[in-house]
Amino acid sequence: MTNRAILAEALIAQTPWAKATHAPLAGDASNRRYERLTDPDSGRTAVLMDAPPDKGEDVAPFVRVSEYLRSIGLSAPEIYAEDSEYGFLLLEDLGDDLFARVLKKKPELERALYDAATDVLVHLHAAPSLSLDSYDPALMTEYAALSFTKYAQGILGTHDPDARSRFELRFADILHRETGGTRVVVQRDYHAENLIWLPKREGIARVGLLDFQSAMLCHPAYDLMSLLQDVRRTVPIGIEMRMIDRYISATGVDAHDFRTAYSVLGVQRNLRILGGFARLATDYGKPHYVDLIPAAWTHLMRNLEHPALVPVADLLRDSLPKPTPENLAGLRAQ
Repeated sequence: MTNRAILAEALIAQTPWAKATHAPLAGDASNRRYERLTDPDSGRTAVLMDAPPDKGEDVAPFVRVSEYLRSIGLSAPEIYAEDSEYGFLLLEDLGDDLFARVLKKKPELERALYDAATDVLVHLHAAPSLSLDSYDPALMTEYAALSFTKYAQGILGTHDPDARSRFELRFADILHRETGGTRVVVQRDYHAENLIWLPKREGIARVGLLDFQSAMLCHPAYDLMSLLQDVRRTVPIGIEMRMIDRYISATGVDAHDFRTAYSVLGVQRNLRILGGFARLATDYGKPHYVDLIPAAWTHLMRNLEHPALVPVADLLRDSLPKPTPENLAGLRAQ
């Protein structure tokens, strides 16, 4: 038994799951691991999060955001036990019905699930905020520039630092101009593989929330854009437009300003995905993330059609290589 397994058992021994069987659960892009615990007597289940501090993980943000989300009536996992020193959490098991899985089996539920997920954001953005760091233009621009230093560099072996500098200057200005104003809690990875359908609950509680530990304060359009410009599944354009309309109608925000911010933030997020997923492949040995790059590129190109993006649109089209099969194969091979 490894040292971490011994530490995990020490925590579990203090809970009703002391005799539980363990089964691995799918992880994510982080260094965290997950196991499902099943009590042999009651059949009840829980989830163990193993987040090693020596690999840069910290369970404290998850705990803080989870408690906040639950306090405002949203379905984040309840925390049953915590060992913040060694990086373990024992969590409520929200089940396996990720939106992406449900929609493969029951595509007729698509409108209902996206309605519910949009309504969660309406509720969250109207609630008293949590004190968090700001996902501000400087940080967003830094992350977007990974498309030069990791994506373009990974494919071409080099990138144009002058083009990157011009992009950073212009894009930061666009972000300042178009995404200022109200700041709300954004989960930053709000999409169909981090949302769980809980139909036995009511209203907004029917949407189970995962992977929110990186929450920050940002423009209200961010999480809606993350939901609807999903690189993991294709959201029909009709659903995307209806959900934007639904959010605008429910909140009373200025429609033009919101749609503009939506496109600008869509450029930011999809540039970050290009760079981040290329880095996962080349630096961390996770080439399967390359398969998601074409979807991010498609979203990026569509967002760049918005007039607010004119200052960077041609620069990006000229500087970033297209995700051709040959280029993607090169990233996978590194």
